[in-house]
Amino acid sequence: MSAKMELRVKRQSGELIDFDINKLKYSLSKSGASDIEISEVLENMLPRIHDGMSTKSIYQMAFSQLKRVSGTFAARYSLKRALMELGPAGFYFEQWVARFLESYGYETCTNQIIQGEAVSHEADVIAKKEEEMYWIECKFRNTMTSKISVTTPMYLLSRIRDISAKPHELFGGMRKFTMGWLITNTYFTTDATSFGEYYGLKMLSWDYPAKRSLKTLVDQKALYPITCLTNLSKNEKTYLLDKGYILVKDLYGKDELFDDNMIKSKNKHKIKTEIAELIQEV
Repeated sequence: MSAKMELRVKRQSGELIDFDINKLKYSLSKSGASDIEISEVLENMLPRIHDGMSTKSIYQMAFSQLKRVSGTFAARYSLKRALMELGPAGFYFEQWVARFLESYGYETCTNQIIQGEAVSHEADVIAKKEEEMYWIECKFRNTMTSKISVTTPMYLLSRIRDISAKPHELFGGMRKFTMGWLITNTYFTTDATSFGEYYGLKMLSWDYPAKRSLKTLVDQKALYPITCLTNLSKNEKTYLLDKGYILVKDLYGKDELFDDNMIKSKNKHKIKTEIAELIQEV
């Protein structure tokens, strides 16, 4: 099989790019599928990929083929889409960011109004670890091609300057903000990362920083949102999110949830297996 088929595929922006089978193989490998399983998926996919096909259609085909092999593989493969389902306004994304940070040893709080020197500011998430306290700006986007421009870290920097001059009563004491942190489920422009690096802002996106990106950190600790689960309906996911179940691991061992009349799925055994496999308990 050649490294690159002589095909062009269409991005959501309408741009035509060369189809690179190695990129597809790499994305499939991140699902946890073995080389043999990836070969089987590709064998079913490649004859159906045609010139001018959209990248969205290729993703949907890959997801479908992976789900035939394992719902768990499909769930991992769909992480980017699953984060975009924590909308539509991004409230659940903020809740997920708080839980994500807690798993890495931070104390967090949400729904805080902080009075700055000039104006008051509504916090998405505030986090503390040791002597550092972070004002965290969560930028949720529901399209895969979205990029956060330089104006967003500029705005964050102005906020940090307004709130960091005096201490605030948080986490059981009077503390000053020491740093701003910008977290998004999509991408940053080059100017955005350059600005953030120059002014000492922490930045986290789907692919940035290269070795400590959002995708990498999620996989390291299996911090998958429940929207990853492939055997739950959209209404069932919304019901669970409203109940405060944000991470897949929140559902592990909660058999009472599956006796709830709101969880009507006929695949309850598959859901439980998928949960256990995603958090590596089986």
